[in-house]
Amino acid sequence: MEAGWQRQGKLWSNLKELCEVLRIPSAAIHTDEELLFQHVQFKTGQRIHTIGQPFDTLYIVHSGFLKTVLIDEFGNEQVLSFPMKGDLFGVDGIHTKRYASEAVALSNCDLILLPFKKLTALGRAHVEFEHAMYSVMSRELVREQAMVSMLGALSAEARVARFLVNLSERYADMGYSSKLFNLRMTRHEIGSYLGLTLETVSRTLSAFNEIGLITVDQRSIGIKDPEALRTLRRLPPSSSRAKQIAAKKSKQATQQNDQPDTDWGELASA
Repeated sequence: MEAGWQRQGKLWSNLKELCEVLRIPSAAIHTDEELLFQHVQFKTGQRIHTIGQPFDTLYIVHSGFLKTVLIDEFGNEQVLSFPMKGDLFGVDGIHTKRYASEAVALSNCDLILLPFKKLTALGRAHVEFEHAMYSVMSRELVREQAMVSMLGALSAEARVARFLVNLSERYADMGYSSKLFNLRMTRHEIGSYLGLTLETVSRTLSAFNEIGLITVDQRSIGIKDPEALRTLRRLPPSSSRAKQIAAKKSKQATQQNDQPDTDWGELASA
């Protein structure tokens, strides 16, 4: 708790602040300022909740990055989502009163606890807030449906491209750069999320880098051509890519050679 105070400056948020994090309107909600929601900090690698754990709380990401996963009987993980600032998770526990997935911190995280009993009580007292929370839950569902649709319709390269575009847009929503960001998840986790192998993800990122769609430096990704990534269906064959890269290098070399030569004699006489 002391570490939480040092990092965040406080361990509680009021309802207005909670609405701001969730990006929902709060102007119509009039309530006692003493109604507070607790913050809890988790370190990288810590589990927030596990599969089968009794459900009583929803979680709102105030800062940090996480993953939610399913785990089969052999211990294999299937990544379901990557919650970030402003996202709500834990909703899968409402139906059976037990969490159906596991949530793990990919970085140090600050989460706001939203006890489900408090949410239902607020919904009865503030209809606008209840409707706004339905909207947030629907937002998460739409994102999941888009992912299922993408997995069934797109090539491996297009899946990785759309993932990068989606990540870029989410960083922008959080107020960060959409052009340069760090991947908080591993390539293996990206592959699990997209239904691809680690090798395919790594190979595709390298190909995007080679043809100038992105830059890659370890986990740092620079988006160079977001529109091309958004509309990409398949990468050209490796032989065609090699010709494109060779032509690009040749053009760069020609441009360098076209630069006027320095007259070192004039410089010396000067």
